[in-house]
Parts: sequence; C-alpha cells; structure tokens
Amino acid sequence: MNPKGSLPPYVLFRSKPRLNPIVDLPPNAEVDLKRITCGLITHCRYGHFDHLDKKGIHLLASMQVPTYCIASDERFLKQRHIHVISLNLNRKQDFLSGQITPVPNVHGYGIVGRLMGPGAGYFIELSGEKSLYICGDTVMTPTVRHVLNDMRPEISILNAGTARLDFGGPILMPIQEQLDFIKMAPGRVVAVHLDAFNHCLTSRELLRKAVFQEGLSEKVLIPEDGEWIHL
Repeated sequence: MNPKGSLPPYVLFRSKPRLNPIVDLPPNAEVDLKRITCGLITHCRYGHFDHLDKKGIHLLASMQVPTYCIASDERFLKQRHIHVISLNLNRKQDFLSGQITPVPNVHGYGIVGRLMGPGAGYFIELSGEKSLYICGDTVMTPTVRHVLNDMRPEISILNAGTARLDFGGPILMPIQEQLDFIKMAPGRVVAVHLDAFNHCLTSRELLRKAVFQEGLSEKVLIPEDGEWIHL
C-alpha cells in the first residue's frame, strides 16, 4: 500500500537499486481497500514489507477486520493492534463461509530460505465457490506438490516473481519451477507478485513468453495492475 519509492530497495547489486515499490497502486485500489471484510497474511516479519507495509498495518488496525495468520505471526500483528485470528499449520479450520488449511512454505533455498522466516500458503474451500490455493512466497516443495496433486485446487495463485537478494539463490520459484507448478495445477493459475519490487527478476513479459513456449497460455492468467479477473 505504501506509495511508489517510499521503501528501501531489497537489492543493491544483483539488479537496479530502485526504491520500492517501483509502481504505485492503481487508481481504483483505495476504494476497493475500504470495502475489505477480512485480512489474510501469508508472512509479515523480518522485513517482508512487500506483503505488509506500514500503510497496510494501519488499514487493518483502523478497520479492525478479522485478520487471519499462522500462529507464529500472531504476536507481531497483535502488537500492532490488529484483530488477529490465529491458524495452525496443516489443520483444516473454519474460515468465513467455509474452511481454510494453512500449509508451510519454504521461502528460498539453503540458509537464505531459513533466514527469511516462517510463512504459509492457504487452501481455501468456501460454500458455493471454487477451491482456491494461495501458494504465498515459496519455492517448489513436496508440500506444494501435495496441495496441487492431492487437494486439487480449482484456482491457484502463484507468486511468480523469482525474487532474489544480493546473496544466495532464489527465494521464490524460478521460471522452470513456475512452469512445473502450472503443469501440475488441476485448474486455472493466476500469476502475481510481478513488476512491483526491485528484487523480482521475472517480469510479466518474460513469464508470458515462457508459458507460450510451453503451450500453457490458456491455463495462465497474468493480470495487469488494477485489472479485475472473473473466475
């Protein structure tokens, strides 16, 4: 939610050291954000302001909407006066008109992934709606494969930016893992986490070319900033 250029760069050497975010929210965002009825946090500590920045914290705290998170993030969010509902990993729990199952993420390879801290993806089943998998910030893991192959989400949200810091390997799926994700997904895939922060190496254009070459274009949606998609 923070305006363009109001946050520090994530990388200084591996890519252009631009202030973040590198774009503003689209014009319709302010109106839409005032209509939210709950929050869902995949991860938020250890400098993850690309997922929850100061303006986002203020919005959730001021509106006092129920905000769901994994148990390890509960204290951090409560200290910021957010109305928190804590969820346990790998357990199906009540959520709105249905149920939600948080699944663990691995936010990078090796020591970098461990330093990025805990996070989660969410498998959501709501009454009368298609099942939804929000993978969150993760590389490909046995858990991700299990959700796609066994839980069979009808819609999957893929964080596709191939983020990298100045040291270590990718902290999000590289292109080949993204293509594997798309091939495994039983339904449509919506690719997000693109063209907004300076540590993400995969652009919309690059991903479109890759999915086209693999014959997967009809299966993947890559929305532009502010674009509404009906599924």
